[in-house]
Order: sequence, then C-alpha cells, then structure tokens
Amino acid sequence: MNHAKPLPGYLIQRYQGWKATSYAENQSWYRRLAEVGQHPRAMVISCCDSRVHVTSIFGADQGEFFIHRNIANLIPQYEPDGEAHGTSAAVEYAVGVLKVAHLIVLGHSSCGGVKGCLDMCTGHAPELEEKSSFVGRWMDILRPGYERVKDVTDSAAQLRALEKQAVLVSLDNLMTFPLIAEEVKEGRLSVHGLWTDIGEGSLEYFDPARREFLPV
Repeated sequence: MNHAKPLPGYLIQRYQGWKATSYAENQSWYRRLAEVGQHPRAMVISCCDSRVHVTSIFGADQGEFFIHRNIANLIPQYEPDGEAHGTSAAVEYAVGVLKVAHLIVLGHSSCGGVKGCLDMCTGHAPELEEKSSFVGRWMDILRPGYERVKDVTDSAAQLRALEKQAVLVSLDNLMTFPLIAEEVKEGRLSVHGLWTDIGEGSLEYFDPARREFLPV
C-alpha cells in the first residue's frame, strides 16, 4: 500500500467546507441515517459520466436513492456463473434486501461508453475488440441495441438512438433476473427507463405503450 498518497489539497478544502456548512446544518439528519440505516424508495442505475448527477436532477437528499454507476448505465443479463458481477450484486441487494419500490435506469446524451460501442460495432475501434479490453467486453452487453439502430444513416441520430437503446437493453436484461421478474409480477416493484439531455437539462421517460421516449 506504499503507493497510496494523501488527498489533493483542493479536495481537502472542499471536504472541510462541506463539514462546516452542509453537514453542520444537517447534523441531526446525518446521525439519524447512521443510526437507523438506509431505507431508499428507489434505486437508480446511471452512467459513471461525471456530468450525470442523479441527486441534483431529482433534488434528492442523502438516504433517498440507492445509486449504482457503471459505463453506459448497462445491466447485464442474469448469469450466476460465480464470477464478480458488481452491477448484478447491486440490483440484488437493492431489491432483495433494501426492498426498493422503484428501479430506474437513467441514460444520457453524449455518452462516451455508447459512442465506444458504436465505434466498436462499426469497426472503428479495434482496440475494444481485444479480449483484454474491459470496456469492450462490457459494451458487448449493448450489441443487441446496436443491431436495432445499425441502419440509421444520420450519425448523430444513430448515437442518440443507441443511447436510448442502452436504457432499453438494460430494462430487458433486468427482467431476466428471477427476483426482479417476481417482484414486478407481484406489483411490489416498478421499473423505469429515463434519458436526460445534459446540455438542455431535459428528461424523457420510456412509454411502453407507445414504444418511445416522451418528455417528462
């Protein structure tokens, strides 16, 4: 562990500022969260992208959302093969232990992971085809979505369509989890697909009846 270094100064300053303001003003709430544990009503699976700030979008406080982030907000199919599956474990914990009532997949505009998938599938990113590429093998999850939009001729429209496919593929994969399927069937859990435009601050939801994303 000799390679670990102290925090950069600017992060220390930000922490100290938070402790002196936000924490000090809400100290009783933080201590209550620590004492009684977490009871979030919803889980949000979003992208790692630093521009996607789930709690800000929904004006949420600590303890409201159980949040999992990964490249391109993807959920793999149910595959209990004994290997490490961080996303699957997070979903299982949220639904099986925390008993969240809502499970939300949130996609976004200008997603670098989705762009990587598009480049890989069109032969423009051979490095992602390598077996050693963690990103490439993760983006394999989205290949079914690419097949649905591969004939879109406008490049910008194709990328945006694939970003939304990342949400839909994940929703489909969620339902391969026996626990999720059972909770949805019994009405104890609802799943939701969202997509946000970072620059515009807009939010869209997937309407299964119309098979399209509509403005919130």
